[in-house]
Amino acid sequence: MSPSPTRRRTVVAALATALLLPLAAACGNDGSKEDAGDSATGTGSHPPKAELTVLAAASLTDVFKTAGAAYEKAHPGTKVTFSFAGSQELAAQVRQGAPADALVTADTKTMDGLSSDTGTPKVIAKNRLVIATEDGNPKKVDELKDLADPGLKVVLAAPEVPVGRYGQKILDAQRIAVKPVSQEPNVRAVLSKVELGEADAGLVYKTDVATVPDKVDAIEIPDAQNAIAEYPAATLKTSKHGEAATAFVTWLAGPEAQKILQDAGFQKP
Repeated sequence: MSPSPTRRRTVVAALATALLLPLAAACGNDGSKEDAGDSATGTGSHPPKAELTVLAAASLTDVFKTAGAAYEKAHPGTKVTFSFAGSQELAAQVRQGAPADALVTADTKTMDGLSSDTGTPKVIAKNRLVIATEDGNPKKVDELKDLADPGLKVVLAAPEVPVGRYGQKILDAQRIAVKPVSQEPNVRAVLSKVELGEADAGLVYKTDVATVPDKVDAIEIPDAQNAIAEYPAATLKTSKHGEAATAFVTWLAGPEAQKILQDAGFQKP
């Protein structure tokens, strides 16, 4: 006797269910693993989205605004906020536990002093010093030794500031004694004094003068008398967005960021 129509329909449905279950399970397992991997580790082509705070040396103010915008465009959902100051001020903030994700200083000495607070640093750019003068160089400053003229108002960065330390190093090497009218907390403060006519000359980075070419002149310092500044970048161990911070620091050493830095006058690391 042949099975009833109702029984045949029941058997067919059971067979179809049995065939579909393994396929559904396989698809579900693959998808869940991929999703879990992306959310847990941030692997793949896109780092995890986050709001990053980056502490950066004052001399990076203009170029990092451009770099940050480029990074956000390439990584939708990620926002990068910068806090600019002298490297010694940034170091103090890190030691005091300021909430941040990455740090970029204008010297390796400051970064090395924070080794217990950072990941492994990587130099992302270099810079060199120039003498900044008022537009048109009215005092006719031609070389380093001119800064010793007692009639010249010279402003330098404080000795604990990287550019101040670099500046004193090259002056000492040439046995040039300079009595500055002020010592500023960061390189942009030095530049501002010259730009506003409150000083006749000051030692700053080449890239700083490039930000105000119509207001300040740059007097080149020969390589043999100059100093090279190195900019290391590192993640902070207290970051709540470790993977996203690492991705940003890695990007700074990559071709897109390097082009932005070099277009602004920074040297290759």
